[in-house]
This record gives sequence, structure tokens and C-alpha cells, in this order.
Amino acid sequence: MFRRFDPKSHHQVTIRREARIEGVGLHSGKTASITLKPALPNTGIIFVRRDLEKPVAIPATFEFVTQTRLATTLGRGDVTISTVEHLLSAFRLLGVDNALVEVDGPEVPIMDGSASKFCDAILSAGFFDQSVPRKVAAVKKRIEVRKGDKVALIEPSNRLQIKARIEWSHPAIGVQELSYTLGKSDFQEISKARTFGFLKDVEALKKAGLVQGGSYENAIVLDDSRVVNPEGLRYEDEFVRHKVLDAIGDFALSPIPIVGNVTLVKAGHEIHAELVQSIFSNPENYEVKTLDEIEAPLDSPFAVGQRIMKPARVLQGSF
Repeated sequence: MFRRFDPKSHHQVTIRREARIEGVGLHSGKTASITLKPALPNTGIIFVRRDLEKPVAIPATFEFVTQTRLATTLGRGDVTISTVEHLLSAFRLLGVDNALVEVDGPEVPIMDGSASKFCDAILSAGFFDQSVPRKVAAVKKRIEVRKGDKVALIEPSNRLQIKARIEWSHPAIGVQELSYTLGKSDFQEISKARTFGFLKDVEALKKAGLVQGGSYENAIVLDDSRVVNPEGLRYEDEFVRHKVLDAIGDFALSPIPIVGNVTLVKAGHEIHAELVQSIFSNPENYEVKTLDEIEAPLDSPFAVGQRIMKPARVLQGSF
């Protein structure tokens, strides 16, 4: 059944038709393109490397995460696909359960450094209700991962809420906090927030073969005291918004969507992946439920049609 954008459905959803996206690969600096295609119920999101003599399919689940430095990379054998988190976040923000992503190289294009272009492509492709119940992994107890001063933890809830805190000594960042609820907050609160990096790190990263395609067009760039992009920031707290965007993409690497209250302090891709792995390391950590079994429909992790969150702001202090 075709339908408009209304992810409050308790049924699984795929896209209605194909959509192609082309841009630059952040690390290779080469043109990269992907094609989004509909998929059958219970497929999940599967990446397929089509540029190889024999195509290789890589499910977007934590078992296939091979690298988390600067981006999340999936791999199977010697075949990898990097920078998947922004696209996965777009799928989760818009409530798409099942899709094939055909990739013509080792990277998903970085586009403008956010999930905005991916959301646009998904919305243009449309949605197809698959009449198969959605299921979620409802966390049953507190689970925590710590690495020095970095923390990622989750506690029981009937929705996915992410509370993130970042701290940088840089004058343009400082301490920023954001609470975002998937199901109550407008996806555009975070979908347009861009990745960021520092000029002082660029030379070393390029020597390591990374960020060859990085530019002012696909990242917020900072020198020692300010944002150097001519257009400035899209939001006062764009940095923490992007961290939440990354987290939603990394949490989408679960076999089925997770619901729970998540707290992140100075967290990144590595600790996100470890928390997801910890949740599914023991069946007693979670309970599989349909959305009908979660009592508050508007708290569905896919009910993103309402915008009731006030604009995020920079805060001092802690949760």
C-alpha cells in the first residue's frame, strides 16, 4: 500500500521507488554514488557493493562493523563500505525499515556532511506500507559502557530518547547538551547538522589517506578560535546536534530498532557500537515487542510527524 510520509504506522515500511544519490567520498575524494531500492519485509538495510566483479552484500548490523575511526565502516571479508552512519540515520529518522543500498565503491558520499540530502532522496522515493508488524528491542535494564571520560548508557523506556553532552575547549563549541526523542522531535532538528573538524588535524589525516574529499562544502571547519566556513553555523549548537545524528545512525546498526533512554557523554562511533553490541550480547537485556505492545503509540520510535521539542540550546552543567 502506497502512503505519504507518516512513520507512525505500526507496520514495516520500505521505499516506494528507487532513488540515486551522487557526491564525493569524504576519505577517497573520488565521486561516489548509491542507489536506494525497495526491499522485502524483515530484510533490514543491506548495502551491496556493485562495483566488484561479484557483488558483495553487507547487512547494516553491528556484527559487520569493522572500523569506527572518524566514521562507521561495515565490512565482509576484504570488502568494506565506509561513512554509512548519516544514511542509516536518515532511514531511521524517516521510519524506513527495509531497503537495499547499492554502492559503486568503498564509500557512501558525504554530501553536505549531514543527513539532509539522504532524507530528501528518501522522501522523494516515497513510502510503501508492507503490512508486517514492526518489532523493537525494548531494553529491560540499565546497560553502560565507559572508556575513560566517555560514557554511553541506556535505560528502559517505551521510546528512543538520546541525551548527549559534548565538551571541547574550543571557543566555538564549549559545553553543549541536547535531548532528542525519536517519535516526538522533528527529524529536521538534527538532519541538517553537519560533521565538523579542525584545520590543525587536516594535514596529518591527509597523510594517513583520510579526508581527501573534505571541504567547506561538506563539513564545519574550525581553526584555533572560530568557525572558518563563510556561511557560519546552521544552528548555535550544530556540533551536539550532529553527534546525536551520528548516534541515531550507529544505533540503527541493531538487528531491530532499540527503544530506551540513552545518555551519551563525550561519546563517538566506537562507544556507540560497543553499547549496541552489549545490549544484544545477552537475550536477558531486552525484550522483543511489537509497537502495539508498547502502550503509548505517540512514543513509537517511528512517530516523527509531530514537532513539539523546543529549539535546542547550549547549556552549562550536566544531566
